[in-house]
Amino acid sequence: MGGQAGSFLRWLSSRAAGMALVLMLVSVMVFVLTRAAAGDPMAVLLGDSATEQDIAAARTLYGLDQPMVVQYAYWLGQLAQGNLGQSIFLQMPVGQALLERAEPTLWLALLSLLVAVSIGVPAGIAAAVWRGSGLDQAVSALAMVGTSMPSFWAGLLLIQWFAVQLGWFPASGYGPPDATLLERLHHLILPALVLGTLNSALITRFARASMLDVLGEDYIRTARSKGLGESAVIFKHALRNALVPLLTVIGLTLALLIGGAVVTETVFNLPGLGNLVVRAVLRRDYPVIQGALLVIAAVYVLINFTVDVLYLLVDPRLRHA
Repeated sequence: MGGQAGSFLRWLSSRAAGMALVLMLVSVMVFVLTRAAAGDPMAVLLGDSATEQDIAAARTLYGLDQPMVVQYAYWLGQLAQGNLGQSIFLQMPVGQALLERAEPTLWLALLSLLVAVSIGVPAGIAAAVWRGSGLDQAVSALAMVGTSMPSFWAGLLLIQWFAVQLGWFPASGYGPPDATLLERLHHLILPALVLGTLNSALITRFARASMLDVLGEDYIRTARSKGLGESAVIFKHALRNALVPLLTVIGLTLALLIGGAVVTETVFNLPGLGNLVVRAVLRRDYPVIQGALLVIAAVYVLINFTVDVLYLLVDPRLRHA
């Protein structure tokens, strides 16, 4: 028992060191790339009427006249204190701006994941069970269409059909300030259908491949030879062993939904993190861009870590590896 605890602690410390290294590399890349983009945030902030002296004074005020290494060191010092910086345009802490915009993005990601899993897992299982049939071919074709379809085009189609013509759902927005949670979720149904349906394609393909691998194993043939019903073989034996690779895909899908909702939030005019990042890029608001991308990267890393822990729960063999 003590050996298992020690092994787990070593694994945990190794993963923590790896996560810290990844976030450090991300911080360097984000910092360099934001400043490599064309445009001066001070020129955007002050407008066309600003003189060169005004822009230079503003750059000095915000520390943008310092060497890049000095600016990065100052930003790391702020991060060490739990401070993501101060937004140039919003005139508020970046952390506060992200928290104010986090709710729509998180709800959208969770609803989209629910849609993606509800479509992808059953479709992948059905395609694997009836391999080579017309159903399998139809599922594979739809998965390819979902992978290829642009999210903004799918969003515009759903807005035209279900919002404009049928009037079932709002075309955009997140509801008034005093809206209830149900009203806000009603605004998120169409964007969640867009993101969830398109991202279900990847889950479908992995669920099919994983189930096909498991269904060819000897223990599945043994279970069938013992007279177990097909549903028991599929759901009790095959699906449980196919969950490990599926957990990876579902976890990555959730991370992609959180970090990749920029286009969908823009199409549906949702006040989420994606919309905030788009506006920050247009304004060259360096602190917001840096803080948002670093937080999204941290979410990716945390989700991957959670998936690794779930591996240990789903497959006991990995605890002794």
